[in-house]
Amino acid sequence: MLLPLPTPAEMSVWDRETIHTVGIPGVTLMESASREAVNVLLEEYGDVDGAVIHCFAGSGNNGGDAFAMARALADLGAEVTVFHTRPKKAYRGETRANLLWAQKLGIRLVHLAGVNLDGLPQPDIVVDGLLGTGFEGALREDILHMVRTVNRLGERAFVLAVDIPSGLNGLTGRAQPEAVKADATATFQSPKLGLVMPKAMEYTGALHVCPIGIPLKVQEDNPVRHHLITGAVMETLPAPARDMHKGSAGHVLVVGGSIGLTGAPHLAALAALRSGAGLATVACPAGLADAVKGGSPDIMTLPLSSGSAWTRDMAAEAREELHRFDAVVLGPGLGRAPEAMAFALDLIASCELPMVLDADALFALAANPEHLKTLPERAVLTPHPGEMARLLDVSIADIQADRLGAAERFLAACDATLVLKGAGTLVADPDTTCVSPFAEPNLSVGGSGDVLSGVVGTLLAGGLTPLHAACAGVFWHGLAGRALNNEFPARGNLASEIANMLPHAAASFTKELETC
Repeated sequence: MLLPLPTPAEMSVWDRETIHTVGIPGVTLMESASREAVNVLLEEYGDVDGAVIHCFAGSGNNGGDAFAMARALADLGAEVTVFHTRPKKAYRGETRANLLWAQKLGIRLVHLAGVNLDGLPQPDIVVDGLLGTGFEGALREDILHMVRTVNRLGERAFVLAVDIPSGLNGLTGRAQPEAVKADATATFQSPKLGLVMPKAMEYTGALHVCPIGIPLKVQEDNPVRHHLITGAVMETLPAPARDMHKGSAGHVLVVGGSIGLTGAPHLAALAALRSGAGLATVACPAGLADAVKGGSPDIMTLPLSSGSAWTRDMAAEAREELHRFDAVVLGPGLGRAPEAMAFALDLIASCELPMVLDADALFALAANPEHLKTLPERAVLTPHPGEMARLLDVSIADIQADRLGAAERFLAACDATLVLKGAGTLVADPDTTCVSPFAEPNLSVGGSGDVLSGVVGTLLAGGLTPLHAACAGVFWHGLAGRALNNEFPARGNLASEIANMLPHAAASFTKELETC
C-alpha cells in the first residue's frame, strides 16, 4: 500500500547500518546497484552490443556505480569510455576499487580536467553518475558545465541516470538550478523523496526502483516518515459482500450548498454514490433542496429550517439527525456568510462522526484558527493550495515552494489528517506523510475537489481509518483522472464525469492487477 520514500539522510542511515552493523560490504551493494542499473538500460534501450557509451563518474558512490557499470557494459560488447571528475589517485573506498578493476580490464578512463567538453564525440548512450542523492545547494560552475554537456549529448543519445539525475535535489525534486534530463533513472532500493515530486518528472524519465540488498530489518528498524501511495491501496478496500444492502454500504451526509453554489454538494453526493456508498444525503437550507438535488432521484436531501440561507440554529437541527449517518462531508458550496461560518464551527465542535472538511468549512477554520487545535482525530481536511495558504496565513507561492514543509507546519498544531491537493497530492497525519503518484491535468476542473471529498467520505463511512481513507480516496481520484485522459486527451471533461468514471477506473485497475 505504501512504498518508503527515504530522504537522502534516511537513505544514508540505511546504507550505514547495512554496511557497518549488519556487515554487508559496501562493494557488494555497489555491485548489485550497477548490475540493476545495467538491466534497466537493457530494458529501456535494448541490445548495447556495438553501442558507444559515455559514462560520467563523479567523486562519490554514483561514480563508483558508473565505473562498475562500465565493466558490465564492456562485457556486453559496448564501446565504453568513463569520464571521471577527479584524478584517479583521489578516489577512495569502493569507488576506487571499481575504478581499478575497470582499469585492469582495459576500459578507457579519461580525466575530465583535460577534456574539451564541447568537443566530445556523440555517443549512443550516456550514463550519468556525476552526483548522488546527497547533493544540495547549487551546482558548481564546472559541474553545471558537465550537466549541460550531458543534456546536449542527450539530445541524440539515450541518457540513464544512476540513482538520481545529477543536479536534482533528492529532498525537494527541484533542479539546482539545472539538472540532467534523463530518459530513464535507476534508483536504488527505494525512490528518494525528491524523485516522486511533480517537478522531478521532467528530469527522471522512466523511474525504475532497483533492489540492491538493503535488509528489510534495517528498513524496519530505521523507519522513514514519507511514503508513496501505490496501487496496493486499492486492494485493501473492503470487497462488496453478496448479502450487503444499502444500509450496510454506508450512508454519507454532505452538508453544504448556498445560492449560486448548489452544484458542489451535489457533486460530493454523486461521488459518494459512485464510490460505493449505499446512500447519500445532502443537508442544506430548505429553500435550496430542489436545486441541490438537481433532478437526481439518487441523491436525497435533508432540508433544514426554511429559506435559502444558513443560520447558526440549523446546527442543532442537523445534530439531531446525525445518528442516521456513518460519515459527514462538510463545506462544499456552504458559502462564507457569517451565519454559515458559525453553523460550520458549531457542527464541527459537536459532531462525533468521521468528517471530511472541505471548501468553506476550511474557510471557517482559517478565520477561527483556535478551532484547529480541538479537531477530532477522525477529521480529514482537504485544502487546495489557496485554502492551505489561508490556513497557515502565508502566500500560495509559499505553499507551492515547500508543500512538505507546509504540511508539517500545519500538523504541528493539529491532530487531524491533511490532504493537500494538487499535482503530487500529499496525505499526512502527525506520524506519516504520503505522496500521490498522480499529476493529472484532467482533474484540474471546478468541482474536482468536491468529488474527492465525496470519495473520502464513503471510505470513512466504510470504516477505514482517516489516513487509509484519504490515501485510497486520493489514489482512486487520480485513477479516474488518468482514465479520463483517454477520452478527453485535451481536457474538457466535467467534474461529474470524474465521479462517473470512479467505478470504471477501479474495475479497470483491478483487472489490470489480476492480469499482471
